[in-house]
Amino acid sequence: MRAVVAALVLAGVTFVSAAHAEKRTFIIANNADGYGVDRCLATGATCGAAVATAYCQSRDYARAESFRKVERTEITGIVPATTGSGASDEFVAIECLR
Repeated sequence: MRAVVAALVLAGVTFVSAAHAEKRTFIIANNADGYGVDRCLATGATCGAAVATAYCQSRDYARAESFRKVERTEITGIVPATTGSGASDEFVAIECLR
């Protein structure tokens, strides 16, 4: 009986700590300086995971859960600033976890 109770307590603690994981999605312009967004994230190059993780860590998050290119129509609220040139007027969503 004690083993069952201990297993349930352990499962509950695991579930609660997973539920408290903070997740945030950042929308950044393709031409954001210093991150290689245009070369790695937006184009799907192999360096994308490292760039996304570096971006998340620079904002005190542990790692990047996912990243993808997004269309302007998918963005609600304030749209990040771009240079206004056609190719650079693209956006990437990076989902970060704490």
